[in-house]
Parts: sequence; structure tokens; C-alpha cells
Amino acid sequence: MLLLCNLIWGSQFVIFKIVARQVGPIAAALFPITCATLLLIPVVHREKKQRGLDPERGRMPTRDILQFILIGVCGQVVAQLSVAWGVRFTLASNAAVLALALPISTAFMAYLFLGEHMTPIRWVGFILAIAGVVVCSGIQWSQLKNLASSKFLLGNAMMFLAINGSSFYNAYSKKLLGRYSPLQVLLYSYSVVVVFMLPIALYAEPQSFRNVPDFKAGVWSGLLLLAVLQYFLAMVIFLTVLTRLDATQAGLSNYLITVFGVLTAALVLHERLTKFMVAGGVLVLASTLLVAVGEHRQSMGRQVASGSG
Repeated sequence: MLLLCNLIWGSQFVIFKIVARQVGPIAAALFPITCATLLLIPVVHREKKQRGLDPERGRMPTRDILQFILIGVCGQVVAQLSVAWGVRFTLASNAAVLALALPISTAFMAYLFLGEHMTPIRWVGFILAIAGVVVCSGIQWSQLKNLASSKFLLGNAMMFLAINGSSFYNAYSKKLLGRYSPLQVLLYSYSVVVVFMLPIALYAEPQSFRNVPDFKAGVWSGLLLLAVLQYFLAMVIFLTVLTRLDATQAGLSNYLITVFGVLTAALVLHERLTKFMVAGGVLVLASTLLVAVGEHRQSMGRQVASGSG
């Protein structure tokens, strides 16, 4: 499930290249999120009926409303808006280095909000994953001196903020998954995103809305794929996995986004696939399997020992 989820997220870069021909960065995120929200409404309504709940009854506790606003604004909105603006003010090599912090940031958020602990096997997984992404990312090391320069400081800060927004959403969502299904968590948090981002998009990118009648078939296809695959299917998969694994375990797989992004770019855009990219992909995959499978076996071993005792 994690492989499929990150494959979808990795392919988004190619799709965004197509969509960006006619849509601004904020609207490019808002349009598919809005579509995904509309798709979720009947699905959640049906899910409630199947679980024997009356979709029209029951008022959500104020505490939960505030938590959904929190993950919607501080998680999804921060991540989407920071990426939309941040990539304009920094180098691709700097963004690649900062992206290495995503699983580590997720682990830190899980420690703060969920009380999860770092284990030796997780640290080994982190080291393998970072090595793999560095090998395959094609980072221009000569440009890394610009990472903290004033010219790129704003973009770097916004990209780092986006990473922490995603990490916060991934970790804090687990608190709500104990009371709501993955589909409900997604619907309610997306609703906050739409309400918050719509006025910002109307103000900052009015041309994107005026261009809607002139969107080409490729742009419409890209927006539909983003809505159905990235913002709907991949997020449902990831939140479902969070009900089975620690946020740190699931978050470690996010290193695969870079690997799958490189592979899809090579297949669709015919970019050159090097032996270093393949080697890096193998390292990242190994790190994900090490943590996911290794900790599962440790958990099963503890259960067997407890039962025999």
C-alpha cells in the first residue's frame, strides 16, 4: 500500500508540469482538492450508512472541529501554499536537500504529538534512505553553498515550512483516526482547505479562473488525475496505513516519492535514467522494507513471547 501511495505522489511532478501550462500554482492545488472533496461527500455518506450511523444526526464535538481546522490549515494549507510559492525562490538542488527532512520531520512530529519513540532499526532506515535519495537525486553539490544565502533564503524557508506542514498533517491525523475513518478525516480536513484557499486563489491568481473555458484536454486530464489519484486515492491509502503502523514507520516511505518521481520523469519525459538513480532507488526501497518488515517481525516476536509467558 505504501509503494502504491508513493508511486502516485512521485508521478505528480510530471502531471503538474502539464497543468502548469495554463494554471497557477495555487489554483493547480485548489482545483483538484475541491474535486476530491466533492468526490468524498457521497462516499463518506454511504460509509456512514453502512456502519449504521445516521449521516444527518450527531453534532461533531467542538474539540474535533478545532482539530480538523488545525490539520487543515497548519497541515494541508501550509504545505500547499508554501510549495506553490517556495519553488519560485529557490534552486531545485536546494529543494531536493530540504526534502530529505520529510521523514525525519514526521518522526519529530510523531514524538511531539503521539509519543512515538525512535528505535535503532528506524535510525538505520533513515541513514539508508538519506543515502539513497542523495545518490539518485542528481544534486548539484557546487550550488549547495547557496542554501543559506539571502537570495534563496525565502524559498528555502518556505520549502522547509511546507515539509513541516506535511509532517504535521501526517502525524496529527493519527489522533483523529481513532474516532473517525480515513475517509472522514480526509473529507473534513479538505473542506477546511477549500474554504481557506479559495479566497487566496481568487485574489492571487484570478487569471487561472478566467482561463477555465480555454483549458486544453491535457490540462483537464492532469487536474482529474491529481484529484482522483493524488488527493483522493493516495491520501486514503496513507491514512489507512496510519491505522496500522506508527506515523514514523509510514512517514519513512516518503523517501520513495523522490525515487518514483525520477522513474516517472524518465518514462514519460524521457529524462536520462542513470545507474546512480537505480542504485539510489534500491537503497531507499531497502530502508522502507527494513523498517516496515523489521518492526512488524519484532512486534510479532513480542506477542509470541508474551503469549508463551
